[in-house]
Amino acid sequence: MDFESRIDLSELQEAVANIRAEIGKIIIGQQNTIDLLLTAIFADGHVLLEGVPGVAKTLTAKLLAKTISTDFSRIQFTPDMMPSDVLGTAIYNPKTSDFDFKQGPIFSNIILIDEINRSPAKTQAALFEVMEERQITNSGITYPMSFPFLVIATQNPIEQEGTYRLPEAQLDRFLFKIVIKYPSYQEEVEILQGNHSRSSIEANKPVDLISPILSPVQLTSLREIVRKVIVDIKVLEYIAKIIHETRHSKFLYLGASPRASVALLNASKALAAIRGRDFVKPEDIQELAPSVLRHRIILTPEKEMEGSSTEDVIQQILQKIEVPR
Repeated sequence: MDFESRIDLSELQEAVANIRAEIGKIIIGQQNTIDLLLTAIFADGHVLLEGVPGVAKTLTAKLLAKTISTDFSRIQFTPDMMPSDVLGTAIYNPKTSDFDFKQGPIFSNIILIDEINRSPAKTQAALFEVMEERQITNSGITYPMSFPFLVIATQNPIEQEGTYRLPEAQLDRFLFKIVIKYPSYQEEVEILQGNHSRSSIEANKPVDLISPILSPVQLTSLREIVRKVIVDIKVLEYIAKIIHETRHSKFLYLGASPRASVALLNASKALAAIRGRDFVKPEDIQELAPSVLRHRIILTPEKEMEGSSTEDVIQQILQKIEVPR
């Protein structure tokens, strides 16, 4: 039986369909990754992309940024990068005999940070304030970020030489950690066919094939629509039970924080809207739980020695808790 939506989701549905179509010009497969990135945009959360080299982490982020009519900045993190290289620095002005603040590349709308785990702890820590509060403080003066502000960071899970593990406090500021896997055989054939059929210019600059879909004003409007998505008290309690269980699981050394509860709530509302519903279902929570929790929990040493993963424990928790109906 079909029910009439209590919230007008037509504009959001049209935007999502158009963005998928634009990204689909270049990216084959990865529908789950694209849906999660769209969810993060409408939920106003930062994203950490993890995957081996060559699975289009950077390209996907670039294409997504191109679909929104905003400024885009790409920062390649390196072991010698200093906080001022990201945030900016005060430069002496001889004309005024004062220091002027020169903004760094973080002052943009959508920021792609490539290989975030290659920068030292001091530079990683410099991102704390800007990711959480959308502002930075330099010499006692606060500089707010312009809207929208979204950080998409990538990291390689295989090559660990010359990398610095992200601290839990910073990982907690990412709405999602999305793991990008290899394409299927058929998807790889389609990737080869698409690359073979493009001209040399299109192959070298695929981003130029993408057209903007959303303006900042439209994005603001769609985010307000997402916030109106209905969440039943039983679903709220379901989220709380999941997070509460991570803190008492004998398999986890570190459970999820209250920030994880809020992240799971906001993300589930955005996903429901993307799927054309004005209400959140428990299935939305189950689908998003791995991406919201995998970077926020830590296995016990014994569980790690068994070869278990955080995803295994998350699934065990989901199976343990009764699903509201």
